[in-house]
Formats: sequence, C-alpha cells, structure tokens
Amino acid sequence: MASLKDLRNRITSVKATQKITKAMQMVAAAKLRRAQMAAESARPYAERMAQVLGNLASNLTPGAETPRLLSGTGQDRTHLLLVCTAERGLCGAFNSSISRLARDHARRLMAQGKTVKIICVGKKGYDVLRREFRDQIVELIELRGVRQLGFENAEGIARNLLGRYDAGEFDVATLFYSRFRSVIAQIPTAQQIIPADIAPTGAAAGASTDAVYDYEPGEGEILAALLPKNLTVQILRALLENAASEQGARMGAMDSATRNAGEMIKKQTLIYNRTRQAMITKELIEIISGAEAL
Repeated sequence: MASLKDLRNRITSVKATQKITKAMQMVAAAKLRRAQMAAESARPYAERMAQVLGNLASNLTPGAETPRLLSGTGQDRTHLLLVCTAERGLCGAFNSSISRLARDHARRLMAQGKTVKIICVGKKGYDVLRREFRDQIVELIELRGVRQLGFENAEGIARNLLGRYDAGEFDVATLFYSRFRSVIAQIPTAQQIIPADIAPTGAAAGASTDAVYDYEPGEGEILAALLPKNLTVQILRALLENAASEQGARMGAMDSATRNAGEMIKKQTLIYNRTRQAMITKELIEIISGAEAL
C-alpha cells in the first residue's frame, strides 16, 4: 500500500501534467483557427484549377501531343507514395491513420508485384513506415523549422517529384494526407497526382455545359504549363489540410488528456483521504487501547 507521501507526490505530478496538457490544448486551439482559415482558403483555388484542367483535357485537340503529366508513362510498374504527416506527436491518431492508409496501399501494390518507393514529408510518418518499409523509403523531407507553410514549401516538393518523374524513377505518384472536416473529424485521404487524376467537368462537376471556349495557344501547350503548377497547388493544399487536421487532432487529444488527468486526481485524492483517515483511526485506537490497559 502506498504511503501518504507517495500519494501526495503522485497527485502533485498529475496536477503538473494536467497544466501542461491544458496549455497545449489552448495553444492548439489558437493555431487551429489560423490553420483552418488557410486550408479553407486553398480549397476553392485547388478545385477551380482541377475544373480548368478537366475542361482543357476534355477539349484537347485530336492528334495533339498530350503532356506526360496527364497521359502518364504508359506503364504501371513503379509507384511513388508521398506520405505527408506531422513533425511532432501528441495529436491522437492523426499520424498513425495516415501511415496506416499508406502502409495498406503499399502492401496491396507489392502483393501485385509492383515496385514501391516512398517519400515521407514529416518525421512521424517516417518513424512509423521505416519499421516495415525501410528499403522502400527513398527520402525524408522535414518541415520542422517552417513556422508557416507557404507556396515555396510545396513548390520544392513538387520540383523534387517532377525531377524524379522526368528521370523515369516512377510511373504513378499518390499523395497521402488528412483532409480537415472538423475538430473531431479528420479524414485520411489518398490522391493520385501523377499522372493527374482530373475529375470530369460539366454536369458531373455541377457546372454548365453550354459554354464554348477557344484556347490560344492550343490546349496541349496550356496543359503543359498548368499541370506542374497544379501539382504544386495540390501538394500545398495537402500540407495546409494536414496542418489544420494536426491542430484539431492535438486539441482533441489534449482535451481528453486533461479530463483524464482530472479524473485521476479525484481518484488519487479519494484514496489519499481514505488512507489518511485509516491511519488516524488506527492511531486513535492504539491510544485508547493503551489508556485502557493502564
């Protein structure tokens, strides 16, 4: 049975931990507002970019040369997985859910005889995936020192992918990230980015089909210029969605930790009071017994 001193030390320790988790929850709440605004602001641009590319692709002049970023290499042998996670932990299942989705995808591809390569953006995803896919991980990109994610961060990653694609290192690239829905809901998402998986426009996309566009220069030339930009935009959107999802997940995790610490303090305080009361009662009985013996 623990002594009163041990129980006091335990209660003090849990109270100190509760202060830390409460502070982290408040910091995550403050960062979440800014990250959520950035993620929501990037969505319309990325969606409109996809619509424009879909319109261009659907009206591509027959016989025109299709850019490789849209048509692909014509093969499906080597897959590159771009796994975006956080640099820090203490955010619940945020990192593990993205890593699990990428791991399951890699296992399916390898079971089909495909070659898998992995680029990790964020150290936490790297720590999880290297246990099983150490030989498949070709690069780790850390953004720990970046205070605010911007276009230049996504552009550097996009240039890396384009360089590897032009060198023939892979045929298909898939992006893994967590789409932010709310503080309590973050959705792990897999999106093919090379070759570009462009959704159909028109009625399927909720747009009017009556408009007719004439492009100058031709659709192929415009696509060749816009597709690399679209790759950067989609990566930037994923990074911003991840940032908002991370803060939402951390806020929820720290809130749960704070409440659990409060319940533990109540339980330990109750045990402390009962133990103290039992010791006092025992001492009183000894005093009374001694007095009666005299």
